[in-house]
Amino acid sequence: MLQQCIQYFNAGHSYAVIVDMMSCLYDVHISLRPLKIKLNDAGFFRRKDFSSTNVIIRAIRLELHGPGQLFGYRTMWQVLKQNYNLRVKRDQVMNLLRELNPQGCERRARRRFIRKTYHSMGPNYMWHVDGYDKLKPFGLALSGCIDGFSRKVLWLVCGPTNNDPTVIAHYFLSCVRNLGVTPMRLRTDCGTENGTMAAIQCTLRHHHNDYYSGASSHMYGSSTNNQRIESWWSIFRKGRCQFWMELLADLRDAGYFNGSHEHQCLLRYCFADVIQRDLDECVTLWNNHRICPSRTASCPGGVPNELYYLPQR
Repeated sequence: MLQQCIQYFNAGHSYAVIVDMMSCLYDVHISLRPLKIKLNDAGFFRRKDFSSTNVIIRAIRLELHGPGQLFGYRTMWQVLKQNYNLRVKRDQVMNLLRELNPQGCERRARRRFIRKTYHSMGPNYMWHVDGYDKLKPFGLALSGCIDGFSRKVLWLVCGPTNNDPTVIAHYFLSCVRNLGVTPMRLRTDCGTENGTMAAIQCTLRHHHNDYYSGASSHMYGSSTNNQRIESWWSIFRKGRCQFWMELLADLRDAGYFNGSHEHQCLLRYCFADVIQRDLDECVTLWNNHRICPSRTASCPGGVPNELYYLPQR
């Protein structure tokens, strides 16, 4: 019984709550005064016998080496009591955190997330490739690629599939042939459609002598971390794709499309060329518009085409 009382005491519960906990959970009925006497005899007090400052500082520094660097003083105070069995005043923890972790206190005072900064060494350092499936229920699959430094869209193609490795590899090779350059690194998600393209990229970079040559020239990762292309898909949906999604959905709701393979082929026959022309126009407008500088990226602002072809400016 005493061990449970000590556990609730270290968790910060009041004496009255401990009494109710013992009665409700363990059917142990004890009044307030005997509880205080038992805890005091065990050496547990609320307002005396505080832990030494040096011990508290060591515990805080230990926490600051891990996720504890994100804690506010209230959370740190609770951690010190529960995990380290220290008796410490909350105001003391607040003052110590200001001294030991001033950057963390400043970040929490701003009340905003510190986002990871995107770094890129220049054009063709990293190409981000991904598929877009919002039109896939209608038989139309999109595939796109963007240069990480300049944010220039290198290809945006509408086709019958974006799951066929040979189709994605064809898009990649056509882009490499047209630009006359191979990217230093290629980033994709872990889908099987990217396997052939990844093998081609590693083969093209096999005889290079830099750090990212050979197998290191391709990087798999989750879609959520492929931030350049995923961020662009969000912009693309607001500015272009939402129109086509609503138009095709209206055809489905009106009974002209039932989702069958035959209807998908018919819809693709009617709309693929129109949508591709719209995608080409979208790419042209994007690559010639001005991007404002961002605090969360080391890449400069500017026009994507200018950043890609004239990075020295």
